[in-house]
Amino acid sequence: MNLNYNEEQTMLREQIQKFCEPEYDFYKREDIVKSSADYDENVWKLFAEQGWLSMPFSEQSGGLGFGPIELSILFEEFGKALVIEPYLSTVVLSGTLLDNSTYNDRKEIIERICNGDIQVSLAYAEAEKGYDYLSSNTTFHNNILNGTKTLVLNGANAEKLIVTCVKDNIFNIVILDSKTEGVSINSFSTVDGQSCAEISFENVKLDETSVISSGENAIDLIKQTINLATLCVSAEAVGCMESCYTKTLEYTKGREQFGQPISSFQVLQHRMVDMFIESELAKSLLIKAMLEVNNRSDDMYKHVSALKSYIGKSGKVSAKEAVQLHGGMGVSEEMMIGHYLKKMVSIDALFGNADYHLNSFS
Repeated sequence: MNLNYNEEQTMLREQIQKFCEPEYDFYKREDIVKSSADYDENVWKLFAEQGWLSMPFSEQSGGLGFGPIELSILFEEFGKALVIEPYLSTVVLSGTLLDNSTYNDRKEIIERICNGDIQVSLAYAEAEKGYDYLSSNTTFHNNILNGTKTLVLNGANAEKLIVTCVKDNIFNIVILDSKTEGVSINSFSTVDGQSCAEISFENVKLDETSVISSGENAIDLIKQTINLATLCVSAEAVGCMESCYTKTLEYTKGREQFGQPISSFQVLQHRMVDMFIESELAKSLLIKAMLEVNNRSDDMYKHVSALKSYIGKSGKVSAKEAVQLHGGMGVSEEMMIGHYLKKMVSIDALFGNADYHLNSFS
């Protein structure tokens, strides 16, 4: 098995790094988090110009035809910079679902996504259902949609909403404009600064052309989409873990106590070695999972669950160690290191926590 990235993939990583380091520093990110828009339109347009918004879509849909490996590279680098832009919600969750469907207008919507002209959100989670995304209390009866979805990523900024629902006891996926009469959106921020929304649908009138998929095809679409998104956020966590280690190592080399750098203290060296080991193990699991998803193997769900379960526990441990080794500065809003811990807490809860995926694996 070849575990080396090819030249094109290496160039992609370097391209993302060159953008994130000077253009998307911690202060730029904080300005975006505190803004009312929850993301920067200029940055989003730059993503489009770089071709990043087109990456996972098929060439037939006007995309670049890249797969899970390239997405994992992108999200790993996004994790290092704590990128807050709604790439996960619009491109991975909504865009790839549309691209893999037979929905008539999918090419038009994907083209607008690639150009950075539209935001789309997938509304799949419900408060009473936990991580059971295939069970829904949202109904689509007589072309009338009723129900409530929670934790809709970037829901307040989305022009279109993709919604999971049940029609005559059959699982369905429908799409509608967010401004449709009967749709109400309550926006809020998560612990890591992302924009989420609770969206209610009250007697929303749709027609049959709004149906993206139904039955077993719809179930397969959601399972594949959530699995890919889980891989992406896990890659993001790997980037966070690597940054936690490198930034802590840099900090301890510069911080002196008793006339010498605290990095020379053996007990701290052991803790940083543990952080490094956790990071490298997570990378290994990521490589295995992304190859399985890329090859669409029968075990791809199992390998992604193994990765997500490991990330959920070791990621938070690494981030906590980084915060503690930074001392009081580690918990301040003005330092990036504390925000990695918030991101790891958020990633663990997204698409199933560590315990959920451990049970899924076994």
